[in-house]
Amino acid sequence: MKKRLFVILTVLCLSTLVFGCRSSKEKDENSVNNPVPTVTPAAEETNAPTAEPAPTEDPHAGKTKSLLTGKYISEKKARKRPYAVMINNIEYAARFHSGISQAAILYEAKVEGGITRLMGIFEDPDTKKLGSVRSARHYYVSVASEYDAVFVHFGHTKFALSKIDKLNVDNISGLSGYGGKVFYRDSKISAPHNAFTSSKGLAAGMDTLKYRKKYKDNFEGHFKFYDEDTDLVSGKDASKVTIKFSGYASPYFIYDTDKKVYKRYQYGKKHIDTANNKQLSFKNLIIQYVDDEPIVPGHAKDYRTINFEKASGKGMYITNGKAVKITWKKNESKKMMKYYAEDGSELTINPGKTYVALFPDNGSKLTISGKRKD
Repeated sequence: MKKRLFVILTVLCLSTLVFGCRSSKEKDENSVNNPVPTVTPAAEETNAPTAEPAPTEDPHAGKTKSLLTGKYISEKKARKRPYAVMINNIEYAARFHSGISQAAILYEAKVEGGITRLMGIFEDPDTKKLGSVRSARHYYVSVASEYDAVFVHFGHTKFALSKIDKLNVDNISGLSGYGGKVFYRDSKISAPHNAFTSSKGLAAGMDTLKYRKKYKDNFEGHFKFYDEDTDLVSGKDASKVTIKFSGYASPYFIYDTDKKVYKRYQYGKKHIDTANNKQLSFKNLIIQYVDDEPIVPGHAKDYRTINFEKASGKGMYITNGKAVKITWKKNESKKMMKYYAEDGSELTINPGKTYVALFPDNGSKLTISGKRKD
């Protein structure tokens, strides 16, 4: 009996062992044929967002476009009111021009005797000597009002004083009681061509008169500018531009193809600023044809006038070696002046300095040549 029981137990053990081994083998085979996917830290990282590139630094950060040149300058400087300074331009006085190359815009028009006078629009000038400063003419007062500028002069006509009052233009006069704070005489130059001002002098005048030092909040500027230097797609070749105001005054400009500016000449030589010994140069030339005539026919002084009240006319815009026709409109009482392209849209000009000739439309001669003849 015991022997029989021993045989039965032995068979049962062997069966259990075989079945266990088989189950283990099947389990291993199932693991190989149907592997369980695993998630690793590396797999999780592939779904992480890609890092964004660092932002490019804005080259104009903290700056804004100048209302006078269209170039980027500090916001503080751009908000300052400009000065419109009357500048002597007879041949003798022109030899001593100082600081005028800092003018963002330079105007030229006839005065009495066939000579011309200049007016520079200055944006926060930095100079110890600016001038020489000469007397006011009423059409220059009108132009200064277009820029919300403080008009600076040493002397005046009664017509100029009347226009200053009519247009309510802030002005700094060398003939006033405070004039000594603003102007000084250079004893090496003959009077009355030796009156000069300076940055400190102009600032002293502003403080004394308590003038507003920033543009009016609603002032939008005089010109419309391209964002970048732009060539004219059409127009006449303009390598040399001669502006013959009279037999006495006949300035001309020669285009520098490398620097893409027009260099100014007058009285047969380069027009030089003695403060830095540099020749005056401009990105833009505007020839504005105007009605110019004696203010009082037969008047001994031959004072002249320009019709600017609700006036319009033609002109030329010159830049980068080309010249195109334009038109202009001005409303003096609203202190507004605009230029227009041939298609009637507002003229857009290149960033940079601008020269404007208030040129008599009465037989004075403008010559635009595609070939240089120095």
